[in-house]
This record gives sequence, C-alpha cells and structure tokens, in this order.
Amino acid sequence: MSIQKASTLLGTAFLLALIFSACTQKKAPQSKTDLIIFHAGSLSVPFKEIAKNFMKTHPSANVLLESAGSRTCARKISDLKKPCDIMASADYSVIDNLLIPEHADWNIKFASNEMTLVYHKSSKMSDQITADNWYKILQDKEVAFGRSDPNADPCGYRAVITMKLAEKHYRKEGLGKRLLKKDARYIRPKETDLLALLESNTIDYIFLYRSVAQQHGLKFLILPDEINLKMPEHSDFYSTATIDISGKKPGTAITKKGAPMVYGITIPKNAPQRELAIKFVAFVLEKEKGMIIMEKNGQPSMVPSVSNTFDKIPQVLQQFAIAQKSKS
Repeated sequence: MSIQKASTLLGTAFLLALIFSACTQKKAPQSKTDLIIFHAGSLSVPFKEIAKNFMKTHPSANVLLESAGSRTCARKISDLKKPCDIMASADYSVIDNLLIPEHADWNIKFASNEMTLVYHKSSKMSDQITADNWYKILQDKEVAFGRSDPNADPCGYRAVITMKLAEKHYRKEGLGKRLLKKDARYIRPKETDLLALLESNTIDYIFLYRSVAQQHGLKFLILPDEINLKMPEHSDFYSTATIDISGKKPGTAITKKGAPMVYGITIPKNAPQRELAIKFVAFVLEKEKGMIIMEKNGQPSMVPSVSNTFDKIPQVLQQFAIAQKSKS
C-alpha cells in the first residue's frame, strides 16, 4: 500500500470517528432558571404538587419552595431583603400590611380555610372530645396543647382569636384568658412545627388549619362556625375578637380583628424572574390547574375575589380578580 493511500485511509477513519463521537455525545444539560417562592407552611403540600406540574409544562424552570410563617416570609422580603419571586400568605392582609406599597404593588385573594382542633388516637381524652366540651378538656391539667406564634404566623393569631371568640360563643367569662395562659411553652414559629410535638405525644392537641390536618391524615374536631373563622356570614361576630401583633417597624403594633380566612398571593417589586413568576401565579390561579390541587387539599378556591389593588395587578392576571367598586 502506498504512503499516500494509507494517509488517505487514516484521514477518513479519523473523520468518521469525529462524526460518530458527535452523534453519540450527550447534549449538555440546559441551564434552568430558579423561581424563588416564599409561602405559608399550610401551603407546603399543595404548592409542592403545583410546582411539580408547573415544571412539566415549563421545563426550563426550577421552582424553589421555602415555607415559613406568613409574617416571617414577609419579613424576609421587607427586612432581610432576600430575593423572592412570589409570596403566598395564609392571610392576605399580611401582604397588605407588611409589603404594600414599599415592597409589592398588588394582592390577589385565592383560597380559604378554617380553624380546627387537631389530635391523634393517643391524645388524652380524645374519645370524649366534642364541639361542646373541647374547651373544658384543654383546661385539664393532664392535657397539653400547642399553637403557633402570633407574631410569626397567621395561624397563631387566628388561634388566639378563636379562643377569645369561644369565650363569647359559649358565654364563659374569662375562658379566653385561661386558655391563653395555659401551655404557652408549646408555642412554635409556625403551625407545621407543632406536628412533631403531636407525633411524639409531647402535646395532645393543636390549633391548626383543617387543610393541614387533612393533608397529614390527622384527626380533627370541627369547631362551630361562630368561632372557626370560615364563614363570611359571621364576619361581624369574628371582628369582635382582636389581638395586637408586631407592626412594620420595631416597637410598633397592628391590631388584628377576627375575620374569615383568606389567602393572598403577590409578586414583590424586586422579583428576579418577574415574567416567569407571572406565569406561575397564573398557573396557581387557573381553575383546572393550581386551584383544582388547592381544592383537593382542603383549601377552597376564592378566585375571583375583590381586590383593592386591581389596577396594579399585571394585566394577564386581572382575570383572577375583581375590581373593588368605588364608594359613591
């Protein structure tokens, strides 16, 4: 074989090897865009499923979920200046009071819930508890119950309001103070932190959202509508119970009145991925997408609801809200 022919064959073989290598080499994974979401602990289960479904239709997105008490979530944005694309609160008023107008422009109400008393089969006196005697059982010295911190978590101040309303509903003078004074050592930053105490039999009962109880397969007592903060028709009675919680600035306070439970969602002004955030919020609020997951997890839809920030909501999201009528 001539030197020239051998050289040609070697060159051809090298070229074929390069082509084969190019065909078989795996494509480098496409970089993904992080979408940072701060949300209430009670949204952990539905938002995990919503995020999973969203990423199927938006493969370039990497949804990062970070749960905490709703007020703690807001403080991360307002005080700690942490990057955040979406904030979802268990109480829409947390967004109104702590983020608007400095850190957010708008707020959409999207789901509801109710307060319950959660327990398990080993909870003391659980075979006797009813909607008529629960407050007596909680006062028993052998029984321990937990609740979350009112300054960190809406479930915490809702628990306080529920106890104060119980005093009025059952006409038991001093009941609210007695319940609030008992078992204060079992107050935790957010309601989901209390589940470990329940599972370890450290406590017997928790003031907790019905949705969280359902999601975790826990037993729960349905409280009367007059105190469970579920029914809009009882708004006037709910508002007769109040609690003072920390305000925007250190040393200031906000007086919270009892009100039906309403969740809220917004996109902070400095959201790193605003366009992707808008797509995720739309996904959450669409009836056959996010809201069907919320409903399945015990958090009924309130979409569309009246918003007093309607004009500032991104146009593509305005379909999920209703403009508040101006007072004539």
